[in-house]
Amino acid sequence: MGCLIVFRAEFALLSATLAFCLTYVIIPQWIKVAVKRGFVGRDMNKVGNVAVAEGGGLWVAVGCTFGLYLLASLHRYLSNELIYSDDFFALTSLLLLTSLLGFMDDVLGWKKGVPVWGRILFLIPISAPLVVIKAGVSTVSIPFVGVVDFGIAYPLLLVPIGVLGCANAFNMIAGYNGLEACMGLVLMASTAIFSYVKGITLAFEASLVMLAALLAFIRYNWYPAKVFPGNTLTYSVGAYYASIVILGNMEKFGVMLFTLYFIEFALFIRGLKDGIYKENFGLPKSDGSLEPPYSKVYSLTHLTIKLLRKLGIKPTEVKVTLTLTLTQLFICILTIVLITKGFI
Repeated sequence: MGCLIVFRAEFALLSATLAFCLTYVIIPQWIKVAVKRGFVGRDMNKVGNVAVAEGGGLWVAVGCTFGLYLLASLHRYLSNELIYSDDFFALTSLLLLTSLLGFMDDVLGWKKGVPVWGRILFLIPISAPLVVIKAGVSTVSIPFVGVVDFGIAYPLLLVPIGVLGCANAFNMIAGYNGLEACMGLVLMASTAIFSYVKGITLAFEASLVMLAALLAFIRYNWYPAKVFPGNTLTYSVGAYYASIVILGNMEKFGVMLFTLYFIEFALFIRGLKDGIYKENFGLPKSDGSLEPPYSKVYSLTHLTIKLLRKLGIKPTEVKVTLTLTLTQLFICILTIVLITKGFI
C-alpha cells in the first residue's frame, strides 16, 4: 500500500509540474498578444490609467487540464488502472466548459452591459459533466446538522446548485492584484492536505494540479500585475473546487472553507438593499494607499481597508490581499483541525 501511495504521489507531482510549466510559459506570450490586440483593462486600484492584459485565467485552466490529461494517462499506461475515468472526464470537461464561458463573460460581460441575471443563467450548463456521471454520494455530512441522505435530488439538484454557487461565490472576493490567485492557492493547498490525510486520492491529485497552475499564474498576477485573471479564472477555480469537494464527498469540509464567501455574499445583499451594486475596488491615493469607496461596508475588501486604517497600518493593495489571504488560511487550518480531530 505504501508503494502505491508513493507511486500515485509521483503521478500527481509529474502532472502538477506539467501544469505549472505550461501555464508559466504560455502566459508571458499571452500578455504580449493581449496588449498588442488591445485586450486590456484598467487596474482600478492604481492612480491613473494603468492598462493590464485581460483573460490570463484561461491559461490556468488549460495548464490544469493538460495536467489532468497526463495524470489520467499515467494511471492508465503505467499502473493499468482505469479508476476515476468518469471523474477525470467530468473534471476536464467542466474545467474547459467553465473557462470557455468565463472567457466569453470577460469579453462580453459587465463591461458590455450584460445583466447579472443573464451572466448567472449563462453559467448553468457548467455542472452538466458532473450530472451526467451522477457524481458524488447522496449521503452528506452537514456542519452542525448531521448526516442527511438527499437521494436522487443530490446529483440532479444539489450538485448544479453547489457548482454554480461556488463559481459565482469565488468571483465575489476579487479585484486586487494577486487576490483571486492567492485565495485559490490556499483553498487548493488546504484541500490537498485534507484529502491526503483522509486518503482521498483523486481530490489530492486534482488539487495539486490546480495548485501548480495557480502558482505559475501568481508570478504574473502579483503586484504590480501584468495580467488579470478575469472571470475565466474565478469561475473555473470556483467550479473546479466544488467538483473536487463533490467527487471526494467532502461537503462539510468544502462548505466550512467557504466561510469568507458566505460573509461576502451577506455584505453584497446589504449593498443591494441600500440600492448599491458594490465594487470591491478601493479609491487609490497618490501615496499608494486605498480609501473605502463607500461610507458603509459592502465587501470584505472594504472592511479590510477600514480595519487596517484603524490599526494604524497603511492600507495598500498588497496589504489588503495579504490580510484576506491570511484570514482564509486561518479558516482553512481551523477547519482541518476541527474535522480531523472529530470536533465537528
